[in-house]
Amino acid sequence: MPLQDLTPELRTRLRRVERTVGWFVTLAAVILFVGFAYYIYATAKARGWFVTKLNYATGLDSAAGLSAGDPVTLMGFSVGEITEIKPNDPAKAHGVTIFFRIKDPYWGYIWYDSRVLVNSDFLGHRFLEVVKGQNGQPSAFTGPDGKLMVMNSMLTYDKYKELKAQLTSLSTNQGLPEDAILAQVTNQLMEIIKSQKDVYYTNAIHARYNDAVDTTGRNYYWIPPLEEPALSDRLAAVATAVQLALPGILSMTNQLAAVLSNANFAVSQLNGTLAETRPTLTTLAVITGNLRDPNGSLGNWLLPTNLTVQLNQTLQSARETLGAARGTLDTTDTNLTKVATDLDQTLQHLSDLTSNLAWQVQINTNLVSEISTTIVHTDDLIQGLKREWFLRGAFKKKHTATPDPESKQK
Repeated sequence: MPLQDLTPELRTRLRRVERTVGWFVTLAAVILFVGFAYYIYATAKARGWFVTKLNYATGLDSAAGLSAGDPVTLMGFSVGEITEIKPNDPAKAHGVTIFFRIKDPYWGYIWYDSRVLVNSDFLGHRFLEVVKGQNGQPSAFTGPDGKLMVMNSMLTYDKYKELKAQLTSLSTNQGLPEDAILAQVTNQLMEIIKSQKDVYYTNAIHARYNDAVDTTGRNYYWIPPLEEPALSDRLAAVATAVQLALPGILSMTNQLAAVLSNANFAVSQLNGTLAETRPTLTTLAVITGNLRDPNGSLGNWLLPTNLTVQLNQTLQSARETLGAARGTLDTTDTNLTKVATDLDQTLQHLSDLTSNLAWQVQINTNLVSEISTTIVHTDDLIQGLKREWFLRGAFKKKHTATPDPESKQK
């Protein structure tokens, strides 16, 4: 129906509906635009479009599994991405150079001793991981004036070679291991860089470290690589080692089978031996059962009942005899003690008597002479009595008849 055919009331209502729909479409378009703008902002923020990034580089023998746009990790975080991969001159040590960017503030974790580690997953996809530094000086830092300073890796490397040549030529360092010399060189270089930061650091923005990589201008910081073989290469090496070890494993398996066969034969022989020894074991079980019974124990087997009674009587008699002997010994001991005591007293008295006699002799010096005189007078008396006629017979000697020698011969 044409609009002019509508009544004024319907036309008024239709204009209100059209105005409402227009406002709704405009609001939906504004919301859609705001959402799209926020999505772009969030994506840019997530990808670090508004964050300052610095150029870094490393060298690898092969770029297999790596491509531009792959993430670069540090301590498990995604801190940047690979920007470019270029092949090197055949005379150089590494086959390719990998350029990548590290975003703010993660370059503060990259120090002079940091290394780039090449990892790979099970499918062979490789990715770069920067190892956090611990010693030396940082690769980049923000100065007190707010300027972003980055270490001039080329100048630092030239100073490193100069210090190494000087320390190697010293006679005191002759014979030192290479690692010890490198440690001395690194320590001296770090002290020099720390004391002369204005020489060995440059303004990152002025040196265009945040711009595209320029190999002639060297607007990037070099990190030495720490490359490991890919997981597929390691699996291939393991498979090769297993393949080389298979003959030995098969030989060992054959030997193990022979050992098991011998063991099976030995077990069968052991079963026969056990079957033969079963009666002996049964008899032994009966004997041990009798041993557990007091009435059939080993003591009753060795000593019958009558012999046990006689042995008990003998032991009782021996006990009584030992008791009597013990009493006799006690009595004898008592008597011996008494005899010894009496003998001691007698000896004591004899000692007193001899002491008194010695004392008397010492006091009476004429006692010995008087006794001698008395003995002489007594002898004269006896001789006089012998001469008296009525006593002469008492002192006569009895003569014994001597046998005749001729009678002995007869």
